[in-house]
Amino acid sequence: MADALYLEDLHVGQTFTTGSVTVTAEAIKAFARDYDPQPFHLDEAAAEASLFGGLAASGWHTAALSMRLLVDGLPIAGGLIGVGGETTWPRPTRPGDVLTVHIEVTEITPSKSRSDRGMVRTRNETRNQHGEPVQISNLGIVAWRRPVA
Repeated sequence: MADALYLEDLHVGQTFTTGSVTVTAEAIKAFARDYDPQPFHLDEAAAEASLFGGLAASGWHTAALSMRLLVDGLPIAGGLIGVGGETTWPRPTRPGDVLTVHIEVTEITPSKSRSDRGMVRTRNETRNQHGEPVQISNLGIVAWRRPVA
């Protein structure tokens, strides 16, 4: 893992790109069985007849995969502690998609009441192998200040 990043290490406009993960039909169905058991996530024939026109991962599966990529690719000191945000899924994640998260720091706000931290806002696009966004998240993350030696 890369060196931990503190509030002072970040700047607006800074970008990061995570590693990648390949989504399989088996993983889509396994996640769906446990967490989102809808026919278009579980069965190819039912998915073909749905709005999706084919097997599609749950948005929550895409979110979970994105979170894993973020943890590995955005080494904020103290971990990724979210403080709110918004997520959309502009297109479905399909079997065979290779997902990568592209992160941009959009805002940095040092805390006025707690001198040891601040908040960083990021725009995160989870993109498939064609560069098409399958998830877009705007998130607030706690970022710690570098400890004084």
